[in-house]
Amino acid sequence: MRKVSSVSAGILRGILILGVILGATGCDKLKSRDDINKGIAAFKNAKYGDAVELFKQAAALDPNNPNARLYLATSYMSQWIPGAESPENLQFASMAKDEFMKVLEKDPNNTTAFASLASLSYNQASSLTGEKKVEKFDEAAKWYKKLIEADPKNKEAYYSLGVIAWAKWYPALMTARAELRMKPEDPGPVKDKKVKDELKEKYSAMVDDGIANLQKALDLDKEYDDAMAYMNLLIRERADLVDNPDEYKKQIEVADSWVQKALDTKKLKAARTPATGGIVQDSK
Repeated sequence: MRKVSSVSAGILRGILILGVILGATGCDKLKSRDDINKGIAAFKNAKYGDAVELFKQAAALDPNNPNARLYLATSYMSQWIPGAESPENLQFASMAKDEFMKVLEKDPNNTTAFASLASLSYNQASSLTGEKKVEKFDEAAKWYKKLIEADPKNKEAYYSLGVIAWAKWYPALMTARAELRMKPEDPGPVKDKKVKDELKEKYSAMVDDGIANLQKALDLDKEYDDAMAYMNLLIRERADLVDNPDEYKKQIEVADSWVQKALDTKKLKAARTPATGGIVQDSK
């Protein structure tokens, strides 16, 4: 019998070792999937702590699978309470963001990660004031824009950009009106030309952009009544920046038409929805 050369023996040993590694890797992937399934079950039963540990294990066993980290990030985010300032709660938000960022390292166009990071930033803004609030809104807008790049037909992203524009513009307008002793119900436009020009310079382009994004959302869904409602708000409040009362009235009429469109659309949707009230009798 011919002897196996030392080179051939080395190759055989390498193949055997590689086979063991590949076998272990395959087992790790199977175990990772099993942990993901168990974690999903725990999450559905509101056992978020158990879900976190299972998703951690799944991510460690199969680092190249972004789903485990996506589920882990979502579990952290689900435990975060907007506005609560306890160290533990703030840590949940921080850990959620870190895990979503790790997802994007493996999958740079993951739309769920973009949408979740945007939602996290937007909800964090709700409990802040001043420049910190604006910074969080800007951060949310950044993620929504990335979401649109990855998914150009995402109507919620366009809608959310419109909402953010309103959320930044409305307080500034109300503050300016209050300083001019204009009541909320007083018709516009803003009385003081200098104040109005300052508002125009800082917010006019942003408000126009918000309206354009709401229109894009409506182009994708012509029955998007929430987008219609914010279209009304932005047009109504933008009217305070026009030059004269006649133009103001025209803009208010346009805003009112969006209110009517939203109401009509809601009625149309309600009429299409089957009634679910009452007790269904079992016919025998």
